[in-house]
Amino acid sequence: MRDRPGHDRRYAIDPTKLRRELGWEPAHTDFAAGLAETIAWYRENEAWWRPAKEATEARYAAQGQ
Repeated sequence: MRDRPGHDRRYAIDPTKLRRELGWEPAHTDFAAGLAETIAWYRENEAWWRPAKEATEARYAAQGQ
């Protein structure tokens, strides 16, 4: 099944109003650097996400998935 032409454009945002009215600027503009920072955060904060991941995996296992 082919995707609809122009499909991805519907999910793009126009931050013009955010910038003009609130002075907002993106904190991360370099994708590779932002991705590296995100991965580092998850590695350094495993205690935050590990219990939720284990609970989800246990639910799937109980359902035979």
